[in-house]
Amino acid sequence: MSYEIKTPHFPLKDETDKIIGTALEIHELLGHGFLEIVYKDAFEYELTERKILYKREKEYKILYKKIILPHKFFADFIVFDKVILEIKATENIADEDFAQTINYLKCSGCEVGLILNFGRAKLGIKRLVFNP
Repeated sequence: MSYEIKTPHFPLKDETDKIIGTALEIHELLGHGFLEIVYKDAFEYELTERKILYKREKEYKILYKKIILPHKFFADFIVFDKVILEIKATENIADEDFAQTINYLKCSGCEVGLILNFGRAKLGIKRLVFNP
């Protein structure tokens, strides 16, 4: 008799595993309690050191009919040119954080978003998959 362990299929699993591994190391070294900007700076350092393609504060414009709306979105990071990464340092990830990340996914054409929360003793990890 043989058994097969089924693991869930996550789009861009290899890429998101690398991002999450980076976050775990940052959380282990810095702990929780710093402002968001500190974790963003640490992420930028780690992504550069690991030679992972990223862009910080990536701007996304919103096309509406034939115009570009004046409001723009700025995702914390886009990593591997495929994954939206949002960094938080709060007690809990709020509904607004999910909505914001979904909006970034819609504007960017990316399929996967990660919300990483450094605000607690245990790193919070939320993976969002957007299928238009």
